[in-house]
Amino acid sequence: MTKFPEDGRRRVAIESVSPEVDGGRFPARRVMGEEVAVEADVFCDGHDELAVSLLYRHADQRAWQRLPMERLGNDRWRASFVVDTLGSWFFTVEGVIDRFATWRHDLVKRLEAGENVAVELQIGAALVNEATGRARGIEAERLARYAEELLAAGNRRGTALAGDAELALLMAAHRDERGTTRYAKELEVVVERTVARFSTWYELFPRSCGTDTVPHGSFADCEKLLPAIARMGFDVVYLPPIHPIGITNRKGKNNSPVAEADDPGSPWAIGSAEGGHTAIHPQLGTLEEFRRFTAAAGDHGLEVALDIAFQCSPDHPWVGEHPEWFRWRPDGTVQYAENPPKKYQDVIPFDFETDAWQPLWEELREVFRFWIGQGITIFRVDNPHTKPFAFWEWVIRELKREHPETVFLSEAFTRPRVMYRLAKLGFSQSYTYFCWRNTKMELELYLAELTRTGVREFFRPNFWPNTPDILPEFLQFGGKPAFAIRYLLAATLSASCGIYGPPFELFVADALPNREEYRDSEKYEVRSWDWETPESLRELITRINRVRREEPALQENGNLHFCATDNGSVIAGLKMAPGRGSILLVVVSLDPFMPQEATVALPLDILGVEEGHPLLVEGLITGERQIWHGAENRLRLDPAGIPGRIFRLRPRLRREHDFDYFM
Repeated sequence: MTKFPEDGRRRVAIESVSPEVDGGRFPARRVMGEEVAVEADVFCDGHDELAVSLLYRHADQRAWQRLPMERLGNDRWRASFVVDTLGSWFFTVEGVIDRFATWRHDLVKRLEAGENVAVELQIGAALVNEATGRARGIEAERLARYAEELLAAGNRRGTALAGDAELALLMAAHRDERGTTRYAKELEVVVERTVARFSTWYELFPRSCGTDTVPHGSFADCEKLLPAIARMGFDVVYLPPIHPIGITNRKGKNNSPVAEADDPGSPWAIGSAEGGHTAIHPQLGTLEEFRRFTAAAGDHGLEVALDIAFQCSPDHPWVGEHPEWFRWRPDGTVQYAENPPKKYQDVIPFDFETDAWQPLWEELREVFRFWIGQGITIFRVDNPHTKPFAFWEWVIRELKREHPETVFLSEAFTRPRVMYRLAKLGFSQSYTYFCWRNTKMELELYLAELTRTGVREFFRPNFWPNTPDILPEFLQFGGKPAFAIRYLLAATLSASCGIYGPPFELFVADALPNREEYRDSEKYEVRSWDWETPESLRELITRINRVRREEPALQENGNLHFCATDNGSVIAGLKMAPGRGSILLVVVSLDPFMPQEATVALPLDILGVEEGHPLLVEGLITGERQIWHGAENRLRLDPAGIPGRIFRLRPRLRREHDFDYFM
């Protein structure tokens, strides 16, 4: 039996639609107010003209909104829409033969060839007359008059009518849609809050915010630090787990398997007789005091991010209540976490392959719901790559359907494909390999991957120079300049960045031998920090964060263009948001020991500047002002001072008003 296509009269092909992540399996990502630029290859057999449309809608809307797409050349079409509501948006592309536009195009060719077009004018009149049946009221009447005029027109008048702008608009509004081809997929875009793209994080352990009298800190003690954190320009204060800590197999200082009586244990060993993932460690305070802390943070323009670590201490209530959620060994003990040669005897993972996986998933979802109920909408998720992909896709979609304002940071220092998969599944931001990208080539190649490939559609980087788990070698040996260099890079190369606060501010570099881990790590003991010392990076961090807040160019990721330098120890890049008056040049020395000089080559074509035309250059963290002429300009960067510069460029400096800039 012969099988025909659904409609063999459909002649339009639609291919290579973007943004489309893994063939539409996963959504692209945007934040509120961003543009979704949609492109597609749309073409047909023969030489007919096409009408191509972008259709888009929010998930809560039934009807599509429609925009005409513009031809870019080589059968590529483009249109864009702005997303102004949180949640899921959908879009697709339609194409149809535009018979009227084809007629107009052919008519012009015939006229240019000197042909008599009387018959063609009759064909055009028939097309217009047919459109009257698809129109109503005044528009139908106007089309009918156009049809009559075309029938009565000669070559000259007919040519004028064919090119009439009003007729073209009427015919486009009442186009013959028979044979329309719609792209086979409705593609999704998940829209989140701006903080998902642009945020500046400060991590601290509340228990280390204590006093000489009471060393173990509380939320009340931590609250006293909020004004200083806010003044530095951070907008997210991130707390490691705040839950009761187990006793069994508690770790001692420096991850010792034997704890002393006063060792507080690791906050990631969650759960004791005092409660689990929805309880608070008693020494930190009560739930009411936690709410007071988050409210105080809000008063200072800060959001609180909580660590969600789906693992348990052997003392967690769930171990006794739900033994089926854990993997038990033949000797009757539960399997603890390990990553040989590392062992985490104080932590036991969930068995996600249990037959009781559905109740487990539901209980873990309730943990998120509980903290959302306390006003928390930003979560840093610990080691998500050790839990099933299917779980994250399910739980994040469930939570975002109820609370589209939630934001999730993935802490997954693992293989690239796994990190990218987690981002596709729903994580708003991701830790990266930035800690270990130190050379100019490493940084340029890595940023090209993150900002110039399809990765940018779903993966939002968050650059951290250090974490409680990672004290990179560069920081161990480079002294204070190394910390300044790494924050300059993190804060300018990525729209989101963060620091593990007190040790970074104070450029703490004491590591375990041959390890990239802190000695006397705060993960295993209460530390006391000198919050008031003038010997810190606080002033520089404050200046850099002020620039981040004031300059839109630093609040995006896809606008980075590296500039050539003649020194491999100096990296330079443009970050541009010209429509918002923000064009920045960032130049950073990668050498924490010696002064470096370099000639920076500006891409004048990208800047739209003619050779020799002056540019006003303003140092946003140093305050100096210069006039540069031409593409090549030389700089000297000294680690003894500030090892980098953030310049604002004014490419269209008007000579007659030069004095205005210096008044």
